This record gives sequence, C-alpha cells and structure tokens, in this order.
Amino acid sequence: MRSVIIVHPSFDATWPWTADHFHTLWKAQGSTEFIRVAPDELKPLGELVPEPDSVTRLVSLNVAVTSDCLRSFSSLKEAVITINSYGSSLADEQLDILKDAGVTMYTHPSEGYWGQSVSEFGLALTLCGLRRIPQMHHDIMTSLQPWHYEPENCVGTPKTRGEQFGDDPNFTNGTVEGKRVRIVGAGNIASRYASFVSMLGADVAAWDPFATEPSFHRAGARKEWHLSHLIQDAEIFVPMLPLTEKTTGLITSEHIHSLPKGCLVVLVTRAEICDMKAIRERILKNEISLAADVFDIEPLPLNDSLLGRHNVVHTPHNAGRTVQANQRWAEKLVEQFLPLSQYE
Repeated sequence: MRSVIIVHPSFDATWPWTADHFHTLWKAQGSTEFIRVAPDELKPLGELVPEPDSVTRLVSLNVAVTSDCLRSFSSLKEAVITINSYGSSLADEQLDILKDAGVTMYTHPSEGYWGQSVSEFGLALTLCGLRRIPQMHHDIMTSLQPWHYEPENCVGTPKTRGEQFGDDPNFTNGTVEGKRVRIVGAGNIASRYASFVSMLGADVAAWDPFATEPSFHRAGARKEWHLSHLIQDAEIFVPMLPLTEKTTGLITSEHIHSLPKGCLVVLVTRAEICDMKAIRERILKNEISLAADVFDIEPLPLNDSLLGRHNVVHTPHNAGRTVQANQRWAEKLVEQFLPLSQYE
C-alpha cells in the first residue's frame, strides 16, 4: 500500500497549515510520501508523482489534473483531489473515470471545519458590540477622556453614564446573560454560537427551515417556527446561514425594519443573506447597532459610512481563518479514509 500527498503552493496560499497537518496525521498511521511542487509548476498530477500506478491513497491539493493522468493511477482506492482551494469538483468525465475504476472520493460534507472558529468569533463580536471594547481600545490611544467618568459637577443622573461605565445605553448593552438572542440558523456555526450564549444565560431562540429538530436541542435553543415572530423581541439578532440561492436575501427589508430599536445585529457568515441596504439605513439613523465580520462590499472602502461609527464594530472577514480551522480541514477528510488495517 502506498500513500501520497501532493500540494501546490496555491493551496497553501489559502490554507497554509492544512497540507502539513494532513501529512502529520498520515505519517502517524504509516509511511507517507509528501510532495510540495514549485509555484510555477504546470505539469499534471500523473507526471509529478513517481510510479503513479502503485499509489493506493492519494491527496492532491490544487495540482493540475488530466483524464490521462487519472487513468495512470491504476491501483488507486481512495482519494481527495481538489482543483482549487474552495473544493470545486473535477470535471464530470474525470469523476466518471475514477468511479469506473472503483475509487472512493472524499469531500467535505459541510463547512464544519471552520464552524468553531466562526462561532467563537461571533461570540467575541457580540461581546465587543455589547461593551464597545474596540471603540474604547481606539479612544484611549488618543485621549485620556475615556478614563474619566465623572458626570458634570459630579452630580449623577439616573440611567445615564456614570463612573466606570463605558456601554451605550441607547443600544443593547451589558451582559449576554438575560438577553433575548434570536438566531437565524441552527447549523455548524449557528448551533455552536447558540450553545455559547445559552451557557452564558441568554434566552435563545432560533429559526431555520433547513435544520432538523435535533439541531435545536443540541444548541440549547428554542425552535421558533416563524421568522416574523423571531424578530419581534430580539435584543441581539444573529443571521447565521451560509449563502446559497435559497438564503440570499432571506432576511428582507421588512424583517430588518421590524427589529426593535436598539437591537444589536451580529454578522459573521455572509452579509448577503440580509437586506444590507435596510441594515445600513437603520445603523445610520442610530436605530440599531452592528458587529460584523462580513459586509455587502468587501473590502469596505475607506470612506464607507459604516467605518468608525460609535454603533458599529467591524473586522475584515477573517472569522474562519485560524490554525485550528486549517487543521480541521485536514482532519474532516482524514477521518473518512478507511483504517489501514482494511488494506492488510
């Protein structure tokens, strides 16, 4: 039995810790050949792997593939073959060649490999949006004013900013505990996020027409059957669905305008599931606040009206990119391969 991993640097450009982690996992199982080709290498897979006819298990990451070179892997039993860093499939003819040869192909059944990274980032954005952590961090680098909380003439006024109080009471603020968190989604990312805020004491409800019943139980969220009801009392509103043909624009302008005044909106999956024009309108009118890693325009122009606002926390679409997400990318595929004992 022969195991080979071959990777083009174009894959490393997107997933710089993945190929080597794949190698580490396979080396722990037994002998594994690892090939990293030159950035300008144009030869196809079959010309880069020595004696391809003896390879049993193959991982090929962004290396050029032809139908003829696939036929040269005559002993191949299991494989992962990517043609770009986001998992686009081989051509139908090439898939048919592998199928006819009895090769089992593995792909990611979901984007669960970055589920933990994105959901944790979503929690962090929630906390930053509630407590204005990024704004305070920025302000104390340019002024001593944020350190001084005494009201004018040291006379306090009920329900206004007092000593050591940095939150904005015009928007949802303070602790996650006790907040009405309303989530659109119950998948890999949303269910994790729901479990986090539920553990912190939030009242969590979720709506997801694509999820099965057990998804809500695992997340610690009450299942809401109607999106319009979910929105009505939201203090923290979190649309957390992947972007597909069915989810694009799912959260309409009417939904956004139905959110209670002061609501914090958290965006970490894809902005286009929402009517971003409506979100922008309400933010600029100081009706809602936003904590977002994804936007309708990326990158945001430096003169974009969302940047630097008192009611917006923004990061540059990096919620899912951690070393751990890179490693999970490999692990979610490695676990699909047969145990080596099956080859004995």
